[in-house]
Amino acid sequence: MNQTELNTLMMGLKDNGLTVAFAESCTAGMLASEFVRAKGSSDVLKGSLVVYQPEVKQKLLGVKKETLELYTAESQQVTNEMVMGLKKLVNADINVATTGLAGEGGSENPEKPVGTMFVSILYDGKAEEFREVFKGNAESIRKQLVDYIFEKLQGILDEHYNR
Repeated sequence: MNQTELNTLMMGLKDNGLTVAFAESCTAGMLASEFVRAKGSSDVLKGSLVVYQPEVKQKLLGVKKETLELYTAESQQVTNEMVMGLKKLVNADINVATTGLAGEGGSENPEKPVGTMFVSILYDGKAEEFREVFKGNAESIRKQLVDYIFEKLQGILDEHYNR
């Protein structure tokens, strides 16, 4: 997402009086860092938590140990619990959680290759979940995911708030 598009997203969120919070695992803070490049972000971003290790997901966001053991830290089920914990903790209007495999060494397998990313977005009593596979090196995969999430936020804004 270029700077103009990011500014448009931010102004749309701000004009609707919406706040946003992130729970970031694989993006490790990149999501919040890119988000604040937009004018008006201080009125919109409530906060972002980097929850990289499974035990931090448990302690800060209430992700169940059983969920981590059964589905792995890089799964839609864990991302769903992360976004619920984020909502309780920060209570933004739009809550976004993400996990995934930006590099080797995680829970990758033929059905879940490196590049597989999971996103959960909770807003206005609705929950949306996404699974996407990106190609490239770890940095490129994280950047693609950030842009993907910003596009999803713009879609939510257009469909549910800008009427």
